[in-house]
Amino acid sequence: MRLMHTMLRVGDLDRSISFYTNILGMKELKRSENEEYKYTLSFLGYDSIESSTVLELTYNWGIDSYDHGQAYGHIAIGVDDIYTTCQLLKDKGCVISREPGPVKGGTTVIAFIKDPDGYSIELIQEGSN
Repeated sequence: MRLMHTMLRVGDLDRSISFYTNILGMKELKRSENEEYKYTLSFLGYDSIESSTVLELTYNWGIDSYDHGQAYGHIAIGVDDIYTTCQLLKDKGCVISREPGPVKGGTTVIAFIKDPDGYSIELIQEGSN
């Protein structure tokens, strides 16, 4: 078994794809549309769908926002240099919702950003845990 993907519902597919590709450096790996049920799926990631866990963005046609509820937490992305990465993301207009620093009660260095739909993304300094 393997973890294949995480799915997020998005209100503007082009805006979200632009964020994940242009800001976070992912590649769009696959896209499919279902005209009968009026939705589009886009799979993004840093490696192939077959060999890594990817992000599935689901756009239900005509729906432009979602309530995230109380259960959603975040997705996490490992980075080599969290301070430089956060500065580069800020320079690209990304919202940093928690500046880089050690996690409370620990030594792992983390930061949080928001995607265009308000989903939280944790950045984790590789090798800091």
